[in-house]
Formats: sequence, structure tokens, C-alpha cells
Amino acid sequence: MAKIAVLDDNMINMIAAGEVIERPASVVKELLENSIDAGASKIAVEVEEGGRKLIRIIDNGSGMDSADLALVFEPHATSKIRVSDDLAGIRTMGFRGEALASIGSVAKVSITSRTPEAIEGYTINNDCGDKSEVRPCSGDVGTTIEVRDIFYKLPARQKFLKTPKTEMTHIIEHFTRIALSHPDLDLTLRHNGREVHRLLSGQGVKDRIQVLFGQSLAEDLLETSRDERGMRIRALLAKPVAARASGKYQYLFLNRRFIRDRFVLHAVKEAYRGLTEPNKYPVVFLFMQMPPEDYDVNVHPTKIEVRFDNANLIHSQVLAVLRDKLLASNLDVPGTAPSAEPFSAEHLSTFGSGQRKERIQQAMSGFFSKPASAQHQRKFSFSNAGRGESLPQMPQSSAATALPDMPTFENSENLETLHSNQYLQVHNSYILLQSEDGFVVVDQHALHERILYEQMCRWLREGNLPSQRLLMPHSFEVTNAQLDAYESQKDLFVKLGIEVEPFGPNTLAIQTFPALLDKADPVEFVKEALDKLVEEGADTDSERLVHEVLDMAACKAAVKAGQSLSKEEMNQLLKDKDIVQRTSRCPHGRPTTISFSMKELEKQFKRTGF
Repeated sequence: MAKIAVLDDNMINMIAAGEVIERPASVVKELLENSIDAGASKIAVEVEEGGRKLIRIIDNGSGMDSADLALVFEPHATSKIRVSDDLAGIRTMGFRGEALASIGSVAKVSITSRTPEAIEGYTINNDCGDKSEVRPCSGDVGTTIEVRDIFYKLPARQKFLKTPKTEMTHIIEHFTRIALSHPDLDLTLRHNGREVHRLLSGQGVKDRIQVLFGQSLAEDLLETSRDERGMRIRALLAKPVAARASGKYQYLFLNRRFIRDRFVLHAVKEAYRGLTEPNKYPVVFLFMQMPPEDYDVNVHPTKIEVRFDNANLIHSQVLAVLRDKLLASNLDVPGTAPSAEPFSAEHLSTFGSGQRKERIQQAMSGFFSKPASAQHQRKFSFSNAGRGESLPQMPQSSAATALPDMPTFENSENLETLHSNQYLQVHNSYILLQSEDGFVVVDQHALHERILYEQMCRWLREGNLPSQRLLMPHSFEVTNAQLDAYESQKDLFVKLGIEVEPFGPNTLAIQTFPALLDKADPVEFVKEALDKLVEEGADTDSERLVHEVLDMAACKAAVKAGQSLSKEEMNQLLKDKDIVQRTSRCPHGRPTTISFSMKELEKQFKRTGF
């Protein structure tokens, strides 16, 4: 018996579906692109249960006649290309002819369509490859496609679908990409009968960003454009201060198609180099136009990757247009002038609101210039962490001026790790101390991160992080995805000592904030936490989410590289190192200390053998 068999058409379509249809959002993407290619000016997307139960796309495009409907579910059936030469100049959103065939092989699909010149429409059904005859019906000009019960005959695929909230988050993301790249379209998105977005045709891209991401982000965007060497670039870029914890807010479009390209993303990163923190991602909406012959979009089934004929040229063009705009713009953050030593705008441009800037200026200029106070002890002393001693009960919602005490211990104790208490700070970033057989270099930020992280973990095991009520609520706008993330993870914020309440449509207000993070900006911290929750998804293990947010909190509360420490503060930090568990690495895995032996030192100075 022959081992090789020719697969039937439905099996071929199911294999193609594995490449093209990953989840309900993939269906929405493919059908939206088909509607755009059909010349639609108005498209409505209706979804139930995150697309698991129903996806309905209604457009007013050119429609299909009975002959087209008879072929629509056939593999590699498409109206976009005819001959091989067409692949060199793709100008449509879709072109593979796999989408409807793939969708029809894994779900119940119904299509009703009518062309402008016809007096009646036609309909066809497909139940996981079992197609009906094309039948006449009534209907408006355009096409309506209903996709029900995705993967219902494929339990192995269906079990990998996430909760309706998570799946809806992915659908909103694909809807957002289409909305940004096609501002001429009238677009509506509904979920379970509730209107999520209503976008009118003729809105500018900036107007759409305001609707989709909030007014505060849209108002601060810088606009720039360049038309050079056959390539047109238009960009809306945020100032460095608005950089986010994830790359979710970097939207790249090529001829209206959303793409991901490492050359372009690297150019964006390079444009902001020195202006943002290394672990932050700039907010950029980048629209590129170039002849289709200069790139290949036929690289991946999802059409999200492209291959440029001259990637270096693209990189240099994107880098130039972004960098030129940043260099020509005032990136200062409004706020009060520093009370002590002045710092340049370049140092202060990446630090958030004016209120936060003032706190940072004060911290950098005077916080470490005097002997350790009770406030320093509260920040640096975590002596009991990891020893098993019982920590004092912390108040959960004290007045704004009343901060919880933290365990401290006397500075007169001698350190076992030090030799005659000999140590010094190098470049306000590293502590160099003598050990019994050489010397040790301590990264002050990484070590303090670990100490704070372990202390917060200890507090969470005993309850919630101690918090303080803010004198005035800090309100901020959120996207639908961020709002859903907050709703699904309220308990996480309670654990962290953060009380957040609704404050109007798509607005939240922070009422309480962790006392330990009194130097951090509440709005920036909560926004970054929400971004992380959106990126991870609502179905991520809750314990993992807690520790990822604790990582972020420890990083923000820890002493920074470049901050001068007094001898007492260095002494206290090194004492805590000997007490807290796992201090050899920071929460992100970087080493906190590096040891050098006398033998290694003598080898470097060619003293070996004497």
C-alpha cells in the first residue's frame, strides 16, 4: 500500500487555517481586509463572546454575484491576482485566496452578498467544509459574513482559545490597526451588543488615536513627514517621557498594511537612543508609502512580515525623519525649577509629569547629600527580610503624611563581608569594598532592587503592601484593553496597595498608592502595570503577574545609578545584603556583586611567579 496520499481539499484548507486562522481575531483581520479590497466605505464588526460564538462583518462594498459565491470557499480562489507578475506589485490587503477557504473549514460560515447592479442578493453556507448550494435572497448592496462556533469540530484547537475578554483584546488590536491605516473608512465595533468603538470616515489619524488611545497621548504627539528617494514617511511620535514598558504602542504601516520589521523597529529605537531609558519603548505611529515593487509582502501567511529590497535605505530614512524631529523639538517637561544644583533639560526630559520632575530634582540634588535620616532608613533598611522574624503590622490606608515604619538596625554593627570597613562609591553607581581575599564591586541599584523586592514579597505573604491615601486622586485615561485588564486584575492592585476607582468614561482615578513608591509617579506606574497586564493577557498566571509587577515596583523604588550615597547609606545597604535572601542577583537576573581575588589582580599586574 502506498505511503503517500493526496490530501482532500478540506484537509488542505484546514492545514492552511493552521497558518492563517490562529484565533477569532485572525478571522476579523482577514474579513476586514477583504471588505477593504471590495471597496467598502462603511464596515461594521459585531462580535459575541470574544468571537468564539459569533463574528459578523457587514460592509457596503462591491459585493459578489452567484458565480463568485460558488467559488468563494475554494482553495486559492482570489480576485486579487491573475498571473505571477501580479505578485511583484501587490496593492490589495489580501491576495492569497486562503482566508475564506480556511475559515470555512474550521467554523460555520454564512455569506450573503449583493452587487450594486443586481436586484437581489445570493447566499451560501459552509459548515466546516460542508458547503450548501448558492441561493437567491434579499439583502443590501455589499456583503455580510457570519462566522459561528470557531473550531467547534476541532476540540484540540478550541481548547487553546483564551477567555472572551482576552480574545476580544486581540480583536480590538486588529480593529485598531485597520482604523489607524484607513481613516477614510466608517468603522464600528460591537461586543455582545455594546458599542466599543464608533469611528467616522474623514477623521484624521490623530483624531483616531485620541479615540483609541486617549486624549492625553494624542495631544502630546509630534507630527513629521518626509518625501525622499521614492519613499514617503509620515510619523506621529510621542516625546521620550511617554515611552512605555512594552512595544505595544509602536505601530508601523507600509502602504496601509500593518507590519513588523526589525530594521524599522531598530531605527525607531536608535532615534530615541539617549532620550529614553534602555528598557522603555517609544510611542510611534509610522506610516510609510513606497512602490510595491520595492518590497515583498509574500513572506508569511499572515502578511505581517515584509522583505525590503534595500533594508538599509529604509532604516536610514526612518531614523533620519524621527531623529530630526526629536532634535528640533522642545522635549523639556514643564515643572518647577530645581531647588539645588541645576540639571540640564537633557537629563530631565524623560521623567514624566511636572510634579514627578520636581520630586526627582529634589531627590537627585539633595536627598543623598546629608546623613541618613529616618526617611533614608525607611528606604534602605530591610534588615529582617529573609530571616523569618515577624515584621510589624503595616497600616493599609493611612493619611498622606503618615508613612509606615520599616525595621531598621544600628549602624554600629561591623559587617562580616567588609575588611576594616573599607569601601567607597565609584561614579555614584558602584560600591567598591575590600574582602578577605580581594575586593568586591556592588551594583547599588541592582542590590537595592533585590532588597526591596524581597521585602515586598514578605509583606504580600502577610497581607497587602502598606499604602497611603493621596491628597488628591490622580486621574488618567485608559484604553478599552487597559480597562478590561484592570477589571480582571482588581485583586492584584489591592495587594499592591493601589486603590483605583472609575472616574468617568474610560478614565480611572488612583486613590491610594504604596508608601514604598513615594518617589514614583502614581499614574506612570499604574499605566505601565496595565500595559504589562494587557501584554501578558488576562489568562496569565496571577502569581506570575504579581511578581512581574513587583519587579517593576522594586526597580522604580530602588536607588538609581548615578545617585551619590553617604557612608551611612552605603553601610546600611551592605548590611542588608548580608541578611536578605538571594541578593547575588537582582529580580531581573542581573548580578548585584562581582568578586575579584588577589590572585586575579596580581595576574593582571604581572606579579605571578614572584
